[in-house]
Amino acid sequence: MNIAFIGLGNMGSPMAANLLSAGHDVCVFDLVEAAMADLEGQGARRANSAEAACRDAEVVISMLPAGAHVLGLYLGRDGAPGLLDALTHKPLVIDASTISPDDTCRVGAAAAERGLSYLDAPVSGGIGGAKAGTLTFIVGGSEAGFEKARPVLEAMGKNIFHAGDIGAGQVAKICNNMLLGILMSGTAEALALGVKNGLDPAVLSEIMKQSSGGNWALNVYNPWPGVMEGSAASRDYQGGFLTDLMAKDLGLAWELALKTRASVPMGSQARNLFALHSAQGSGQLDFSSIQWLYRAGE
Repeated sequence: MNIAFIGLGNMGSPMAANLLSAGHDVCVFDLVEAAMADLEGQGARRANSAEAACRDAEVVISMLPAGAHVLGLYLGRDGAPGLLDALTHKPLVIDASTISPDDTCRVGAAAAERGLSYLDAPVSGGIGGAKAGTLTFIVGGSEAGFEKARPVLEAMGKNIFHAGDIGAGQVAKICNNMLLGILMSGTAEALALGVKNGLDPAVLSEIMKQSSGGNWALNVYNPWPGVMEGSAASRDYQGGFLTDLMAKDLGLAWELALKTRASVPMGSQARNLFALHSAQGSGQLDFSSIQWLYRAGE
């Protein structure tokens, strides 16, 4: 298919590369020239604007950092029209960003007014999953749009879920990442307690993995340096899922809880911990670096 891909950050670039590998014709746009040049070297076409990238596209995919970027792209900013107004040929629009359900629904409503099929399709799996093509896509939107998107998403992901109507993908992703933040902060806390009382972190990790404390953060993404080969913790917390992004997602969970009067005491605590960790200068480190909050004073 002819696909426009907008947003070539740590996640977007490998996702677009997997579309190329699957044989799709991909035209890319990003504000960073080097990102476009890299994809061009892999066979992509490049455009000088988002509108130009979408001119002949059957499918438009965006992967942007935050809701403000998504709203600006599709609805416009500073008096300039948004991308939706230029999509008169009616391509399928898929936004893979993680943003608030309200922002997603605003874009979805504007797309519907223009006769466009729009899906929110945030992802789980991190940079590693994006590179390996094993992401989980959590999709909100119509059944027809979901079925049309499936073969495209399967070129980038392993698990494709239809969560419900527009906005449902974002709600499910927010719930997932709130739980992930809770699990990572709790795992780091338990490891720090054991080490402060004389335990080897690798031995303690194996004990907990084989016991009732086992969880994804411990089993797959251990936050203690040197315990798990290939983990972000063993790469000085470089790469992976940034602390700033986890803090953002936990903030989205908090906002959603306030709106719906849901009780999220553990999610609130995780939000505060990651916000503190980010404010202390660790925002661009992998989120498993939350381990350092519990190692202060060593």
